[in-house]
Amino acid sequence: MNVVTTALAVLALLGSGLIAGVFFAFSSFVMKALARMPSHEGIAVMQSINVVVLNRSFLGVFIGTTVISLLVAVLAITNWGAPATLYFLAGALLYVAGTFLVTGLGNVPLNDRLAAVSATDPAGFAVWEHYLDRWTLLNTIRTVAAAGAVLMFTLGLMQGGCG
Repeated sequence: MNVVTTALAVLALLGSGLIAGVFFAFSSFVMKALARMPSHEGIAVMQSINVVVLNRSFLGVFIGTTVISLLVAVLAITNWGAPATLYFLAGALLYVAGTFLVTGLGNVPLNDRLAAVSATDPAGFAVWEHYLDRWTLLNTIRTVAAAGAVLMFTLGLMQGGCG
């Protein structure tokens, strides 16, 4: 395994692990805690979280891991037949499709709908109830996908990588 492939696979593994942990926390207890709050408070807190999460550290890891995963996939394809190829491709696919695309196509539109309601408007409470269930389901998918990516990148590295 060459140094570039090893370094990128390790970075993809670490990024996937960090993101899996963040997503796990939300599905495991953050969303449950918000659901126990009065609707107007839960809405206000989640609206704040959705603004604060758009920061350099989170987006750097989240988007950076997407880019790195794609690079790992390209290296795996160019070294087809290497012991780690399928593991690296699976890890990249899990991360890119299961976290990045699910976020962009599922969680972000829900966040946008929640941002459009007033936390104190009773009409927003129905949006909140739908949001809690749907967002948490999608987030759990993201959690499993990121954790699966960790496993696949680890197995690929254990196979000696590719190239």
